[in-house]
Amino acid sequence: MPLLQFDVIEGRSAAELKTLLDTAHRVVITAFQVPERDRYQILYENQRNKMIFLDTGLGFSRSDKLIMVRVYTSPRSEEQKRRFMTLLAQELQQHCGIDGTDLMVTFITNQKGDWSFGFGEAQYLTGAL
Repeated sequence: MPLLQFDVIEGRSAAELKTLLDTAHRVVITAFQVPERDRYQILYENQRNKMIFLDTGLGFSRSDKLIMVRVYTSPRSEEQKRRFMTLLAQELQQHCGIDGTDLMVTFITNQKGDWSFGFGEAQYLTGAL
């Protein structure tokens, strides 16, 4: 059950944001082999001057299509994480016209006992999931 949090620069239409979220969800299903309804996403729109992302010396520039994706998840293999990042870049380019230089991804890993999906219960630990 990954939770994806997106930060984007304001100015995209509702349709563009829906396409972005739908595209990312398809990648989650493929890369992590989770069920269709395992969808948890939060999107924040920010003013341009409140998102500063340089290139860490890699030699490229970013545009106002910049997307920062944080993936909160139980432990995933390095292969799964790489597959997710690669597929996300490819799919966002194809379906949203977002260049790879405008995509930044980070993983924040936690344990199954760190999740409650409702009722204040840790469903992974109780066996409900």
